[in-house]
Amino acid sequence: MPSVQFLGNKERLLDWIFSYAPKSTPYKPISFLDAFSGSGIVAFEAKRRGFRVTANDLLQCCWHIARGLVENSSETLSREEVEYLFSPNPNSGNLMQRLFTGNFFQPEQALVLDTFRANIEQLSETKRSLAFAIMNRALTRKVIMGHFAHLQAIPYANTPIRVKRNPSIAKPIRQLFLDLLPDFNRAVFNSHLSHRSFNTNILDLLNDDANYDIAYFDPPYCMSHSDYQAFYHLLETFSRYWTDKEFIGGTNRYSPPLDSSFDKKTTATQAFNQLFELAQNIPLWLISYNDRSYPSVETFETLLRATGRNVSTYRYRYPNSRGGKGSVKGSHEILFVAKKE
Repeated sequence: MPSVQFLGNKERLLDWIFSYAPKSTPYKPISFLDAFSGSGIVAFEAKRRGFRVTANDLLQCCWHIARGLVENSSETLSREEVEYLFSPNPNSGNLMQRLFTGNFFQPEQALVLDTFRANIEQLSETKRSLAFAIMNRALTRKVIMGHFAHLQAIPYANTPIRVKRNPSIAKPIRQLFLDLLPDFNRAVFNSHLSHRSFNTNILDLLNDDANYDIAYFDPPYCMSHSDYQAFYHLLETFSRYWTDKEFIGGTNRYSPPLDSSFDKKTTATQAFNQLFELAQNIPLWLISYNDRSYPSVETFETLLRATGRNVSTYRYRYPNSRGGKGSVKGSHEILFVAKKE
């Protein structure tokens, strides 16, 4: 999978995580649920390792990654289709220009986004998701620090020493997209299994379907860092092209945020209990957690053991700060392995 820049992604932890999962074979493929797929890196790796994958995320910008690179087995973007995506469209909207000119982009770059967003509707659903995935990755390269919870994008892009360190912040969005296109097209492959992707609350998904061999849970790390939706609000606004939201603060983040009970101290414990109840028939749970999260590791382990499962706890220490989801220097990534008795 092309390199990802989502805060707290598990790119460096893939071998560690999958060392606790059984191997899937072509003769007996194992079904794998990535319930909070985020960057898509774990779901993609599961596909690469021969699992039959279902990926889900509440954020539509994350779902596009899963549909474009995990569910998708054959469709890529041609140069002609890319040229069309960036061609002028007199009927395009102005949402990106209105919200993000002057705080993240110069006017001509915001116009590119509105035009692209209008043209993308003419692609097939799968190609549309692939194009969204590439563009959203381009935007995290364009904006310094790779997220949108700050107002330093334009000042940094106008500072020569910053540009020297990170040339991407001064490149046009179109060029960034074209730079990424070959890697994303090459990442589309056919594993000869059927894969699925969903854009919903995991509690709703499991209420309808909990027939998996393995569930991987990487929920929001409550109280450990800034709100994940605040970091990627711009990508979600671009993906959904909101017409019913208020936009607040200097970054013009959408409000109210999407409802996720897992990232609020008042509702997190109840949400986890509900998650465990709905997933009770799944034989193996792999759960990523962090020792700066709420509830505490000890309390979380108690919640897990209350389900009657055999629970083992493993730790990975972050040597350097990576930002987001609690993955800062000195903190530990926790992996709970909970097996049904």
